Amino acid sequence: MDITERFLNYTKFDTQSAEDSSTVPSTDKQLVFAEYLKKELVREGFDDVKLDDKGYLYATLKSNMGKQKVPTIGFISHYDTSPDCSGADIKANIVKNYDGSDILLSEGIISSPKKFPELLNHIGEDLIVTDGHTLLGADDKAGIAEIIQAMCYLRDHKEIKHGDIRVAFNPDEEIGMGAHHFDVERFGCEWAYTMDGGDLGELEYENFNAASAKITIHGVSVHPGYAKGKMINANRLAVEFASMLPAEETPETTEGYEGFFHLLGMNTNTEKAQLTYIIRDHDRDKFEARKRLMAECAKKMNMEYGEGTVDCEIKDQYYNMKEKIEPNMHVIDIVLKAMQECGVRPKVQPIRGGTDGAQLSFKGLPCPNIFAGGVNFHGPYEFVSIQSMQKAMDVIIKICEITAGFND
Repeated sequence: MDITERFLNYTKFDTQSAEDSSTVPSTDKQLVFAEYLKKELVREGFDDVKLDDKGYLYATLKSNMGKQKVPTIGFISHYDTSPDCSGADIKANIVKNYDGSDILLSEGIISSPKKFPELLNHIGEDLIVTDGHTLLGADDKAGIAEIIQAMCYLRDHKEIKHGDIRVAFNPDEEIGMGAHHFDVERFGCEWAYTMDGGDLGELEYENFNAASAKITIHGVSVHPGYAKGKMINANRLAVEFASMLPAEETPETTEGYEGFFHLLGMNTNTEKAQLTYIIRDHDRDKFEARKRLMAECAKKMNMEYGEGTVDCEIKDQYYNMKEKIEPNMHVIDIVLKAMQECGVRPKVQPIRGGTDGAQLSFKGLPCPNIFAGGVNFHGPYEFVSIQSMQKAMDVIIKICEITAGFND
């Protein structure tokens, strides 16, 4: 089985996670795919294949270096897809030898380089696209395909020396919960890499500090004809709360290291309103200031409309992995060398988001993020280059080979 067939098989599974779920994993359909992956790993000859009751799947490719001491490293990808766009009944198509023109996904739906200039970086390559009605799932099933394909290559090419290599695939990354139940001790690695980045060459070891915020507004519903001095319209207060946050600090107005407040959703009526936000910033001090600002907005509204009118619940999700990676920069040096030897130009940049590797780094497993090749994640214009997936696979293999000669 080649990497394209493997990836396309994975896209047939709907593995969308759910933000409002209290189960682990957040959706039962993720476990269906996890069971499929488990059988595939067993069939491919992996050792120590274990799937726990929360959907975390672990396996090992054993060392071919006898008793020689070599660092045990790992590769990790998540198998859930984003709640932002449907992942059901994905119809993937291959555009061979892309020529730089508009791509007709289906009738009336066009992916154009005028809107998505990233397409022009892949002229001459074979692109896997959607039919414009679902996401593709390259985030992060491309990463899974690359890891498994690389391990199969190493299994079949014993001339490439490597130590024990651990792989893991987990649910619920897209809702910030992917690493919460990851068993670092069981994984047993000195360091690892998430294959969860974007386009060719991306290497990331800085990410946002992240928190979620749930704002609940308790209104008072009264017949509008008799409402004077009595009604508290939660709809209007929801708009007021949103307007208290800086309009120029949203995802659509920021880039690079700039943080933001992102309103994910609103559910409102006169009596009750709920707003869901995420808070992001690379700088820890600015991150803390953002959380304080949101709490202060709620406090001001309570002073005006009565104590208990606005509840503000803020929960930290993950932190910037940079502070855990910098003392272990050899894990970055190995990737840079691997990319160089594979003819890939590194693009070292901060993640405007997060990966499971951020939380894992704070759990004692240094874990930067490497490109998986996908572009335009979380929407119907998502695509992945087959050649980029193959390069990601090559980089994994080379990392394993370089690590076999690593001497700390």
